[in-house]
Amino acid sequence: MENETIIRLSAFLGLFVLFALLETLVPRKTRTQALTKRWATNWAMQIIDAVALKTLALVLPLLAVGAAIDAGQNGWGVFNRIEMPVWAEVVLAILIFDLAIWFQHLITHKIPILWRFHRVHHADRDIDVTTAIRFHPVEIAFSMLLKIGLVYLIGPSAVTIILFEIILNGTALFNHANLRLPLGLDAIMRLVLVTPDMHRVHHSVLRQEHDSNYGFALSIWDRVFHTYIAQPQAGHDGMTIGLQWQDDRPTRLGWALALPFFRK
Repeated sequence: MENETIIRLSAFLGLFVLFALLETLVPRKTRTQALTKRWATNWAMQIIDAVALKTLALVLPLLAVGAAIDAGQNGWGVFNRIEMPVWAEVVLAILIFDLAIWFQHLITHKIPILWRFHRVHHADRDIDVTTAIRFHPVEIAFSMLLKIGLVYLIGPSAVTIILFEIILNGTALFNHANLRLPLGLDAIMRLVLVTPDMHRVHHSVLRQEHDSNYGFALSIWDRVFHTYIAQPQAGHDGMTIGLQWQDDRPTRLGWALALPFFRK
């Protein structure tokens, strides 16, 4: 789709800069690791992920947006078989995709082979906007394959896919930001959206806490499926972020890429 990359990249970079500035002005937690090394590694992983998707595009005929166009042209998917207002299709598709992301997140914690790759994201010992882009390329490829399958199943428009990707990227940057929101505002926002405080619980070193709060955009799924934890046991100032590797190894790019292949 024409200008798709420019639209998505512009939205992502604009939101990244916004939340990076906000978390600098009103941080929630004191950092434990050097910012420069962490950011270099996390951004390097983002670049590697982009290359992985480009490589995947050489193997597969279509990625998510292309799949949406293909499904529309061939009448595949639920939304291409039924008549409904455009706004209703967009809202319903976004809800379905957000639920699918919640379920995908759940299984990456429950299925051991998937957890091996997802723990690269959780190994970050601080949580900020760059944690939102810290994913192993294998997990990114897996996520794209699931997304393509869902596109063909429900048949959303290409514009809806682009809109959802912008929303997903924006909410991921927001809820990973080391941002202190007024408690009253946080309480109101988390009735619908995943806030930084809500998602930070998910990055706790405690297993029962990081196996909760799987939502990325909407908070309702965790409430519906009883995986919601409001606050960390130790409080946000006292909680420990990350996994068992409480040293500088998670800031090393080579270590992060190799982590899925370690025995423990």
